[in-house]
This record gives sequence, structure tokens and C-alpha cells, in this order.
Amino acid sequence: MAFDYKKEYKEFYLPSRKPHLITVPPMNFVTVQGKGDPNDPAGEYQAAMEVLYGLAYTIKMSYKGSHRMEGFFEYVVPPLEGLWHQQGVDGVDYAHKETFEWTSMMIRLPEFVTREEFDWAVQEATAKKKRDFSTAEFRTYDEGLCVQCMHIGPYDTEPETLRQMDVFAAEQGYVPDFTAGRLHHEIYLGDPRRTAPEKLKTVLRHPVRKK
Repeated sequence: MAFDYKKEYKEFYLPSRKPHLITVPPMNFVTVQGKGDPNDPAGEYQAAMEVLYGLAYTIKMSYKGSHRMEGFFEYVVPPLEGLWHQQGVDGVDYAHKETFEWTSMMIRLPEFVTREEFDWAVQEATAKKKRDFSTAEFRTYDEGLCVQCMHIGPYDTEPETLRQMDVFAAEQGYVPDFTAGRLHHEIYLGDPRRTAPEKLKTVLRHPVRKK
């Protein structure tokens, strides 16, 4: 049976609907950077999705070709994640999506994917799919201490869940710790093209530190 990160690491992908603290260890990702409203069909976001999933599935299906990755195991491609920010804003301002800068849209990589194997996947995808995959990057993200919560519902109602997370963190003696390397983090467990907005599940994380 294929390894499923969502099932094996439920603390990161299937958390409680109540805010709680969690320390997230370093993980490797394929990432693409960009900016602009993710709902714009002609925007950078849609192109980024093609690059991310193109590489993710090139790696996943590599065992069917001649290239062998040491330590390879069959797995379910982990969910899409995003690190978001806006200039001059701690967290995000949903009223102005046009100013979003998604520092990274990303998909977790299995532990056997080294930087060298990642570079192979970029070259392989470029050759087979006849498009530019050079915008993708290999990144290790060490997120550290965060307040986390499962949000269920439309993306536009996330501010209420984030408010609850802020209140909880303050009650526990923590304050937001947004930096260039620690940002508003979302993990998407539903496909908005196939799932009713009120049933969408999104893991929300904000970095925190002791007050």
C-alpha cells in the first residue's frame, strides 16, 4: 500500500478544529514563488500549479522508467500547501487578494528525494512535457513553533478561524512571530473545483513565540 503522509502524520495534516500549539520539524518541498490573486485564471498561480504537479508526479512515477532513486517507496502525493504574505501586513488581508505574494506554493517531497534527484526530475519533466520547469525550487522549510487549527468552510471565512487562533495563542502566553522565513501557512485538503465551499478543509498555521 502506498505511503500516505496525511494518514501517517495526522498531527500535521488532520489537526483538531480547536487551536493548539505544534512544533513542525524541517521538511523538504518542491516550491514555486509568485504573486497575485490565485483566482485569476490567467495569473501566475495557475502556471505555478502546472509546474508543481508536473514535478510531483514525475518523481512519483519515476520507478516506472529507467531512473532509480535510492530508497524509493510508493506514496500518495502530499497535499498542496502555501506560504502567503502581503507587504506591510502581518498574516494576510483577504479583502485585497490582488496584493497576495505567495512566497511559496509547495508540495512536500518524500525523504528519498535529494537535491540531485530533484534536479533530475526538473530535467526529465522539461524533456517530456516540453515546458519550462526552471521556476521550481528545492526547499527545506523549518517551520518551528506554531499555532495550528483545521478550518472548515470557504477560504474567505478563514479570518474568523485565524482570530480564534490569535486569541488562543495570547491566552497561552504567545505572540505572532512573522518573519521573512516564517509566514501565514495553509494546507489544502480539498479541491475547490470538486468540493462545496462549506465543506472545504484547510489547515491553518501561524508562527508564534513566547511573549
